[in-house]
Amino acid sequence: MSGPVAEFGASAAAAQTLGTLGERALVSWLRPRLPTRPDVLVGAGDDCAVVAGPRPGEELVLKSDPIAEGRHFAPGADPRLVGRKALGRVLSDFASMGAEPRWALVDFAAPAQTPADFARGALEGLSELALRFGVAVVGGDTSEAPVAQLHVFAAGVAPSGQAMLRSAARPGDAVFVTGEFGRSYESGRHFSFEPRLREGTWLRRRGVRCCIDVSDGLACEAWHVADESRVRIELRASDIPLSELCAAMPDSLRHALGDGEDFELLFTARPDVAAGLEDSFAAEFPGVRCTRIGQVAASEDNGLVVMDGAELPRSGYEHFSA
Repeated sequence: MSGPVAEFGASAAAAQTLGTLGERALVSWLRPRLPTRPDVLVGAGDDCAVVAGPRPGEELVLKSDPIAEGRHFAPGADPRLVGRKALGRVLSDFASMGAEPRWALVDFAAPAQTPADFARGALEGLSELALRFGVAVVGGDTSEAPVAQLHVFAAGVAPSGQAMLRSAARPGDAVFVTGEFGRSYESGRHFSFEPRLREGTWLRRRGVRCCIDVSDGLACEAWHVADESRVRIELRASDIPLSELCAAMPDSLRHALGDGEDFELLFTARPDVAAGLEDSFAAEFPGVRCTRIGQVAASEDNGLVVMDGAELPRSGYEHFSA
């Protein structure tokens, strides 16, 4: 292995920063080095982890996610929306697994001069979403920090062997997405998005086995699926559903592929599941689009994503990167 991942060892660590390494290389280096146990069924590398459950026929699904001022929300943002987003991001990951979230722990950190109303508002926004989806907030912690931030950890369940995974795409599958893409931040949708929990559960029950939530950009997530499944994903540019704001802008496709924070689902389905799926989805979820945007083919080596025959750049958001 060459490049920044290989170089990120003890001898080079002192000379390297996370900015020069980048989030993807950091995660690639970390994954094989994390301690594990025999009861870990799906470890680091998917939207959620899956471990053996205490009851037959049920597995535990685990996820954590932070949001921080200046990165995920601007100073002065409505604290209720901040709290809602903190939990919503985690619930979106549960949706992509077809899992049911049940419990959450929330860490709240902020400067000492933060108005108490910010903490109250964030809790109210988070709690409102938790109550809607039957999630109990069972604890957490508080700490002083340079900027306001919330860290949410959640646990839930999925039927044994049925959690939808990034690594489950197979040649012959059709590729679908829910919703529309692009300009989430400008439209405010990055705050108001609806976690696709009902849709994710419905897809799992229909036989979908591969899914990912689109948080860092559609192109980035398609590459994640291709890499983890070791397949070639072939997308059609004309079929990518654009948000109204995105469609009205120059270079709309680039924004749809790379802006991120759409919190929709990208999934693949084998031919028998894909047949009639868009119509069935529309009948079950009026007002939420489900669009077929491509297909899965065999790859000669590692994963590959192409759009209209040309390799698609790995665009999208990446922490620590300019």
